[in-house]
Amino acid sequence: MDLLAYLQDPELVARFQRRCGLFLVEAPHHNQRRQTGNQARGQLRGPWDRQDTNSNYKYKENGYAADVCGGPRYQVRNWPLHYLFLFSAGLGCEIFYITCLPCLHWNLDPFLCRRLVNVWTLVMYIGQVMKDILKLPRPGSPPVVKLETRVDAEYGLPSTHAMAATAISFTFLLSAPSRIQFQFEVGALIAATLSSLDVICGASISAALMLLTYPYWDTFDHFQLTSSASPFLAVALLLFLSYTYPELDHYSTTRGDTTIILGSCAGCSVGYWVNQQLGQTFEPQGPLPVPLPTLTAGGLGLGIGRFLLGVAALVGTRQIMKTVTLWMLYSWYRVPGCDDDARRRKEIEVPYKFVTYTSVGLVNSIFVNRVFILCRLL
Repeated sequence: MDLLAYLQDPELVARFQRRCGLFLVEAPHHNQRRQTGNQARGQLRGPWDRQDTNSNYKYKENGYAADVCGGPRYQVRNWPLHYLFLFSAGLGCEIFYITCLPCLHWNLDPFLCRRLVNVWTLVMYIGQVMKDILKLPRPGSPPVVKLETRVDAEYGLPSTHAMAATAISFTFLLSAPSRIQFQFEVGALIAATLSSLDVICGASISAALMLLTYPYWDTFDHFQLTSSASPFLAVALLLFLSYTYPELDHYSTTRGDTTIILGSCAGCSVGYWVNQQLGQTFEPQGPLPVPLPTLTAGGLGLGIGRFLLGVAALVGTRQIMKTVTLWMLYSWYRVPGCDDDARRRKEIEVPYKFVTYTSVGLVNSIFVNRVFILCRLL
């Protein structure tokens, strides 16, 4: 129990932040309600009984920052590490779904992208559900500096950043050698306002899920590509999981983020099945593993062209489908178009995000590579 209390201590996170050059500069009135590192996480009730209203921080040119509500300010003394952590944390957000995983499909091997999406969806769904069932809050601020204010209303344990990093890294390590001949190293850096226990539990749960499911990866892949029931089961099951996500007594971004992940997986699953039926999977031809192509200026240019065109296609699809589905849902439920808070309602948030990202997954897996062929980029 002493070890668990130590790993839950917010001061442990604060010390790590200070070692990395991030220092808290408290406003005077915050000294009166400072939450000390000796306080148990279970006693931090107030801010977690309702939706957290903390807003985004305003950045100042002198290296200080403060939130618009007069909250704790912080000072950055190591800007390279600061931006590295912000970038790493961003890999757990929507920008990652739009760029990194599709890039594997376009530039390396659709098989690897499909395998990573399947495992990533599984571990992220279980991690998000566990967060909202266990309801253990994140470390208090102060003493911790909170940079990702968008997820303040989310609970902390397990860390889905750690789960995703573990799952993606080791799934790639286990799957890539049978497909492509190359040497690689994969490292995962997690940057989020989480306790050490959150991160350790997240990585451990992800590793356990991979250990339990690894023997069935190839079987599931065969079913996903060849069964006539595969596309219907994928959409129906993942939509059902989106609607039955655990309810909270306040709004949290976890339901919306989970719906985005499930929708992306549904679209990709249907898209890969369609490609298999059409006989054009865009996977490497010949005996496996295939040699990794030599990097040349021409090859690099084609890769950059595919990336830019692909991201533009996915972002465009996202914007169009988001606008159309929100307009349809607002009309159906007779909600004023100016009411942005309405999109937090379950009956609006779940269908609009699921449909939008199912469309993004379909475009990524079916259409983008065919556009590459027309543009002579593939």
